[in-house]
Amino acid sequence: MAEKPETVHAPGVRVRVRKRKLWYELIECGLHGHRLEGVDAARVRAEDGLFVREGVDGVRWHRCLRCDAWLPHPPPERPGSRTPPDRGAIELPLRGRPLRDRYVLRLIAVDRMVHFVVLAVLAVAVFLFAGERARLKDPFYRVVDALQNGVGGPSGRSGHGLLGELDKAFRAHTSTLRIIGLVIAAYAVLEGVEAIGLWRARRWAEYLTFVATTVLLVPEVYELTGRISATKVLTLVINLAVVIYLLFAKRLFGLRGGGRAEEAVRAHDTGWHALERVYPGPAASPPPPQHPPLTAP
Repeated sequence: MAEKPETVHAPGVRVRVRKRKLWYELIECGLHGHRLEGVDAARVRAEDGLFVREGVDGVRWHRCLRCDAWLPHPPPERPGSRTPPDRGAIELPLRGRPLRDRYVLRLIAVDRMVHFVVLAVLAVAVFLFAGERARLKDPFYRVVDALQNGVGGPSGRSGHGLLGELDKAFRAHTSTLRIIGLVIAAYAVLEGVEAIGLWRARRWAEYLTFVATTVLLVPEVYELTGRISATKVLTLVINLAVVIYLLFAKRLFGLRGGGRAEEAVRAHDTGWHALERVYPGPAASPPPPQHPPLTAP
């Protein structure tokens, strides 16, 4: 990604930032607002200059701890605290690579949650109609066919995919149909666990999703040897992208340094030292521009 340094000026502040094609910090701030500290403080100390500084004309400049934007705010009329909180009391928001990873993982989590809903509905349908096969056979086929198409499966009673297997199960005992319902329900639970773990950015969920998705690639490729559809191809491409991202970007199984390298990247992009790299603080900041004195005519 090409990046070009740019200098941004505020009263008494000079910050080095970088231009990016997609800045996740700005997206996060646009959705949830800027992260400012010391807005309700009665006074600002010198050690607070990394994130809040006194400006001119009674205006304070507050730095967003996520996107590094400096925003003007008037001092509070009724202060809620004497000074801004100390650094140890401030919980810094995600930024940089960890923030980007959270967006990607949550996108995968949404995909898994959709699978969970579809499979859960399908499992409930199997159990509900297990004892009513003769009377509700036709409407059941229509519902299952629509649900299966939603996850990229074949349509119609073609003898392939889940619908084809259920067609065979209808000719068997009711207990067989219930076993199939249990298998579908178990798979739905697996997808739900993946979704929750990925949404919360848990490392174990990344491994679980990688293994489960990799196992399913085999039947998905096999399905393409028969009837090819745009939905099947799209499903395969999405799952391949998920596997590649988890394996290489998240450094699973020790790849590219493994978990230690992942923690090193997180430590590099988060914490107070990451903010200091962009703007090192008042002690290292250049002096504000000097204006020539006014002379009498």
